[in-house]
Amino acid sequence: MSYRKENILIVDDDIHILELVQRHLQAMDYHTYKAVSVKEAVSILRDAPVDLLVTDLRMPGVDGFELIQYASEHYPDMPILVVTGYISTENAWNIGKSGVVDYLIKPFTKEELRAAVSKSLENIKGDKGREEKGKGQDELAYGELIGKSEGLEKVKDIIGRVRDNRATILIQGESGTGKELVARAIHYSGKFSREPFVAVNCGAIPESLLESELFGYEKGAFTGAGENRLGFFQAAHQGTIFLDEIGDASFQVQNGLLRVLQEKEVTRVGARKAQKIEVRVIAATNSNLKELVRQKKFREDLYYRLTVVEIDVPPLRKRKSDIPLLVEKYLQKYGVEYKDRLLAVAPDAMDVLLRYDWPGNIRELENIIQRAVIMCDTRVELKDIPENLKYNIDFPQDVFVPLAQMEKEYIRRVLRAVDDNKTKASEILGIDRKTLRSKLQ
Repeated sequence: MSYRKENILIVDDDIHILELVQRHLQAMDYHTYKAVSVKEAVSILRDAPVDLLVTDLRMPGVDGFELIQYASEHYPDMPILVVTGYISTENAWNIGKSGVVDYLIKPFTKEELRAAVSKSLENIKGDKGREEKGKGQDELAYGELIGKSEGLEKVKDIIGRVRDNRATILIQGESGTGKELVARAIHYSGKFSREPFVAVNCGAIPESLLESELFGYEKGAFTGAGENRLGFFQAAHQGTIFLDEIGDASFQVQNGLLRVLQEKEVTRVGARKAQKIEVRVIAATNSNLKELVRQKKFREDLYYRLTVVEIDVPPLRKRKSDIPLLVEKYLQKYGVEYKDRLLAVAPDAMDVLLRYDWPGNIRELENIIQRAVIMCDTRVELKDIPENLKYNIDFPQDVFVPLAQMEKEYIRRVLRAVDDNKTKASEILGIDRKTLRSKLQ
């Protein structure tokens, strides 16, 4: 089996301690991630494969104990090492309950750190051997790709096949489906996970700046270019560059990108000599690139270079079985952030979420749950769901039904939403009770 460095996440609000521990661990040939807050640590845990969590206890805002609880629940096979300035009897008892492998008292020597880290990594929960960790890494790297629907499983299958090579990938899907999450899963689950991941939204950078941002520029290349500057491609050398909204790139940028893919080199704006580069390119779009090629708005040769591997991310309306899992995730995330506790969702509210068509996909779902958590009391109720969701009718696309059938379904939906209150239903429908009674008959 090939050797790889263990990935260690260090969490401490003291930047000096954080950098000291990082230097020691890197000298011991470990790969490290670092975070100065619990929120930042949770984000790294979701995105990157982590073998060991090293965390302080006392931090502003959400403290280390809550991070330990979160990690124990979501990553039960990942050992945790606590580094703290003091240890009270109560803290020691709480640490013991949390399944923490060991703890270090500040200040400590480099050798004490080495011994504690080695012990923690050798005591992985469940006594799983190193040869079994590959599966766990997949689960960690795919952490944000929540769901078990057929469409999502197909995406995960392709990720498993491409993650360890530098083949160019095009991710297609509607806005809000999670195309960047797929790109991150490809990067962080594969053998290049310790190299840079650089995400660039081509649609968010002005066209006049995009070329210089991507490829860099030489001093004096244009007004304001006061020094040589590396571009995003150079920053992603040996790793992955993710080009979102690639359909928005100008022909000039497309030409430069084609050169990168064909010649594996980039030329800074204003430079005469190209620089060799080794990088995996993952592009994404919610546009129809084939149609853009037909309209002569996108280079055909670049299109074929980008589509060595294609991944189609399904819209949420085609993977509704994943909605309860996604709702649970966002309830945990925003429940802790806004209410300092975990929340649940009422069955009738969940029914509305399952019936809605989700034109904004997962991004829209997250926003709705975030709002609902803010508005709710002890759990998310039907009253906390926006009105437009309650009366949505999700007839299948491209399937046409008689108007009477649509009206019948809509009236039923409104009545369910208002607990069969005929007066309130009449007000919503804009008809009087007599007309409503007639339609119900």
